[in-house]
Amino acid sequence: MAIVALAGGVGAGKFLRGLVRAVPAHDVTVVVNTGDDRRFHGLHVSPDLDSVTYWLAGRADRDRGWGREGETFRATEELRAFGAADSWFGLGDLDLATHLHRTSLLDRGVPLSEATSHVAARFGIDARILPMTDDLVETRVEVAGQEGEPLDLHFQEYWVQRGAADQVKEVRFAGALAARPGPGVLEAIAAAGAVLICPSNPIASIDPILAVPGIREAVAARRDRVAGVSPIVGGAPLRGMADRLLPAAGVEVSAAGVAEHYAGLLGGWVIDHRDARLAGRVEGMGLRVAVTDTIMVDDAAAEALARVALRAALGR
Repeated sequence: MAIVALAGGVGAGKFLRGLVRAVPAHDVTVVVNTGDDRRFHGLHVSPDLDSVTYWLAGRADRDRGWGREGETFRATEELRAFGAADSWFGLGDLDLATHLHRTSLLDRGVPLSEATSHVAARFGIDARILPMTDDLVETRVEVAGQEGEPLDLHFQEYWVQRGAADQVKEVRFAGALAARPGPGVLEAIAAAGAVLICPSNPIASIDPILAVPGIREAVAARRDRVAGVSPIVGGAPLRGMADRLLPAAGVEVSAAGVAEHYAGLLGGWVIDHRDARLAGRVEGMGLRVAVTDTIMVDDAAAEALARVALRAALGR
């Protein structure tokens, strides 16, 4: 059975490790957020594509959650010593090879989707990894700065450079309306036996994907086969800044609030035992609800969660 997962960030990486244990990896297509992409030191960096790639390849740094295991940062340290612009963004020495190769391909006119396939092949990944689009989309965060001044920031500036310390007013996806779904994205969703929304940040990782014209509609058309896993447990994200971005979008920071945010897309919703009291509210939205342990402490736990999510998508 073909399976499509919408993904971005660490939560998605962990979940996908479990998914490819639950089903054959070659049956899985991962549609990945590219709204976080940005050029640093002239290199095209795709944080979510790289995170998904490294997790699926078993090369991710599990302690840090992002980047590669065994990573060093000597090049970044030297750039900081030079006072280089953008050296606030930590590029690992191993990670640099990925960005150099990708940028070389892009600068020769190769689309991001093809460059992503090159990178995935180098890591021996059997699942298919598709960027949400080959076009430029930027997640922009409008905030009130430390002195109350309005600022329009790239997501990486908000999250990494400024440590998510600013009050968020609005999140938007610049360029999304003019973007086209990446090659194979709509076809994969239409042919999927199940579509899974990973436990990713809804605003920063999943909404950019859905903002590309045609993708939301494609997912909604498969609603009876769609399930998601709540990234909110006990009223808070396990990591990241979802609790700072959700209110700016008018979304309650809870497992039920995120389910409402995905209204019209879901057939099933998976929540943690700690949120069991919200099951009735979610069922009131017309959704199938599965209550389980959603904390992915290792690949075995992630596999168990993936199996529950698949059952929720299929109505079993």
